[in-house]
Amino acid sequence: MLQEFKKFAMRGNVVDLAIGVIIGAAFGKIIDSLVNDIIMPIIGRIAGGLDFTNYFIGLTDAASKAATYDAAKKAGAALGYGTFLTVTVNFIIIAWVLFLIIKAINRVSREEAAAPAAPPPPSREEVLLTEIRDLLKARG
Repeated sequence: MLQEFKKFAMRGNVVDLAIGVIIGAAFGKIIDSLVNDIIMPIIGRIAGGLDFTNYFIGLTDAASKAATYDAAKKAGAALGYGTFLTVTVNFIIIAWVLFLIIKAINRVSREEAAAPAAPPPPSREEVLLTEIRDLLKARG
């Protein structure tokens, strides 16, 4: 059973998937930082200095009176629609970047496929026929 598991775990597809998940997690952190530290502050500034992370609706009296979303969560139930908005923008950016990457990969693949291939070498039969033709020309 251990050998079977080792064979399964070391298959190319499993290893490729593991590498993809690790790279995806690191890429997700980069996108989180891009959204939270660069894009959302710009959007907040354009919208009049608003901080989307603290947009929430308190579902209890204590949560409604809280100054920040974190304080509201500690005080009781709260809907954090600002955080949801940030995560939604994050998803859209990730989807857009992946779309661009796949589009570039497809373009390169098409260019490689469209590149003129060298003509295949003549078959043995064609070589023999060419030799026969040349010998007949020389005789004649």
